[in-house]
Amino acid sequence: MARLKTIWRDRNITFGAKVKLQRALVISIMVYACEAWTLNTDQQRRIQAVEMRCLRRLLGISYKDRITKNEVRGRVTQKVRVYGDLRLKRGNSDGHVTRSEGSTKTILQGTVQKKKRRGRQKKSWADNILEWTGKSFAVTQTIVHNCTRWSQLVDRSSIMQRPYDPSGLRDQ
Repeated sequence: MARLKTIWRDRNITFGAKVKLQRALVISIMVYACEAWTLNTDQQRRIQAVEMRCLRRLLGISYKDRITKNEVRGRVTQKVRVYGDLRLKRGNSDGHVTRSEGSTKTILQGTVQKKKRRGRQKKSWADNILEWTGKSFAVTQTIVHNCTRWSQLVDRSSIMQRPYDPSGLRDQ
């Protein structure tokens, strides 16, 4: 993103072209192999922060301008949602993995037998699916086999704008 500073500041390049460049050159690298990620709240906030930083850079808005996140999102006419696209990509790959058979399915779904570790349980693939779709892992396993219902469920769950509660954050 920093190496492309001359492109972001160029007034002759339209905002739509800048968004397309950002998606191709920055976002695609940022979400590479996201199908295998298990996202916790901290990682979600970091992804949202990068998304907001990119939007501010594209619009030429400095942090010193004291413009809120909602105002920045209001100025963007095109849908630029990194986290929503990431969820869509993850949901689609979950459908493919669940419909298949083999070691990939066993590993990604976390059904490998292992010793219990001390401390709090780590967030799993199934926890992300439950959080995003609002349906239990067993229910989603049956829905996956109906491709049209699964794609509708994934599309609906990827639209959600706020994956975390922003209360307590300075810039709302």
